[in-house]
Amino acid sequence: MGRKYTEEELNSCSKEMLITLLLSMQDQMEQLNKNMERLIEQIAVANNQKYGRSSEKLDVIEGQLNLFNEAEHLVETLYVPEPAIDNVVKVRPVKRKGKREQDLSGLPVKVISHVLPEEKLQEIFGNKWKQLPDEIYKRLRYKPAEYLVEEHHVAVYAGTDNQTIIKADRPTEIFRNSIITPSLAAAIMNGKYVNALPLYRIEQEFKRNDINLSRQVMANWMIQCSDRHLSLLYERLHEKLMNYHVLQADETPVKVTKDGRPANTKSYMWVYRTGKMYKEAIVLYEYQKTRKADHPRKFLRNFDGIVVTDGYQVYHKLEDEEELKVAGCWSHARRRYVDAVKVMSKEAAPKSIAYQALEQIAAIYKLENEFSEMAPETRKEKRTLIIKPLVEAYFSWVKKQAETMGKGKTLSGLEYSINQEKYLKTFLTDGEVPIDNNAAEQAIRGFCIGKQNWHLIDSIDGAKSSAVIYSIAETAKANNLKPYNYFEYLLTEIPKHYGEKDMSYLDDLLPWSDKLPAECRKTL
Repeated sequence: MGRKYTEEELNSCSKEMLITLLLSMQDQMEQLNKNMERLIEQIAVANNQKYGRSSEKLDVIEGQLNLFNEAEHLVETLYVPEPAIDNVVKVRPVKRKGKREQDLSGLPVKVISHVLPEEKLQEIFGNKWKQLPDEIYKRLRYKPAEYLVEEHHVAVYAGTDNQTIIKADRPTEIFRNSIITPSLAAAIMNGKYVNALPLYRIEQEFKRNDINLSRQVMANWMIQCSDRHLSLLYERLHEKLMNYHVLQADETPVKVTKDGRPANTKSYMWVYRTGKMYKEAIVLYEYQKTRKADHPRKFLRNFDGIVVTDGYQVYHKLEDEEELKVAGCWSHARRRYVDAVKVMSKEAAPKSIAYQALEQIAAIYKLENEFSEMAPETRKEKRTLIIKPLVEAYFSWVKKQAETMGKGKTLSGLEYSINQEKYLKTFLTDGEVPIDNNAAEQAIRGFCIGKQNWHLIDSIDGAKSSAVIYSIAETAKANNLKPYNYFEYLLTEIPKHYGEKDMSYLDDLLPWSDKLPAECRKTL
């Protein structure tokens, strides 16, 4: 604290001393205002994180920044009409003559006729009437899950001398002497790993349909299905993943209760996926106890391309040690600015440094989106010619603003860009590298939603099996497959090859294989 002067002392001060005191007070007031603004921002950010929307959509920003608006913005103000039946079940949006029957050909149809009694027709027309073509309308009917017990009768034969006895062939089963079938296993997987239902809710739903399956039994089935069957496809996908030039990676914490460590110790689910520029997508989860560099180093040991990440230092360390290269995420670069702008008034936001930063990033994204359908080499040329000057201007501006910016979310955003400059510029050098890591975040989102429902995983075996099944589910979704149908098909086909050393059959089961049955593929 500065010295407190009396009125008599101030009256006796010289003009120069009074000016010095006034300037000192101004400096102190300016610093106090900055501290107060930073405290208000911190309180507002904390309140927004606790009570605000998690979406990064900004109501105060219009124009260019609207390209960041989330999809839910489209339904907040618009009237959503009741969908027509053909729009719900049609295969393709293009209408052609005779196309309706083709579009509906894959769905079972039950014809329900509505006719008038003969007596009524006689009353109205006498004997002078004829029947015209029916008026036809359609409705989509829902049929709840049906359960059917398969009772297999295996024929047994014996010679007349009763010395030789043979049995008819029986189909391959997921597990010998188990009631589980591919359809039942696929239903549980679809419920838990696609629709984020914890096993106890699936157990309750079974009970409501008079099926008594405990969650413990279902958990054991999932672990065995993963270990014995689906892990084989997982390893083949891992081999394929290492052959791509660009990968994307992310990780999220998870709690595992029985892993030999104190309660509430964090474990991690890592995710690696092919770059979003590629048509054939692979998404692989991996469970690990920690967040150390050893894990991605081992998982990526045969990879020498580019990894897109969110700025986690572990990957930067790998770049220094290994042959791989790291690209940064522009979505993360803008996130801190978003947090700063969210807590500002609509009047103050457009004048802020954070808003100006978002405008520049939005301009970069707008141009990048225009190049999304181009070939990699063409995209690289366009980026060099058009986007690179904007990126260079952004970093020059960021460094200048950081010199005078007080502490807070805005400075945090500026410093993030400065520290990540090398990695944020990587996308300019390679047309296959996406501008952000959103595809990896989306790939791990299903797991994050699920863990909000089931909160923790019971054992390491459960965590590892979950990683395998989530991998198959997310890879199926990324390749426009129906996860339930794909799971059912895999669990029908893979057991047929149990014990074989030749794994080439797995190539016919890959999500993009033309050997997959049509019912595995989405048609909408």
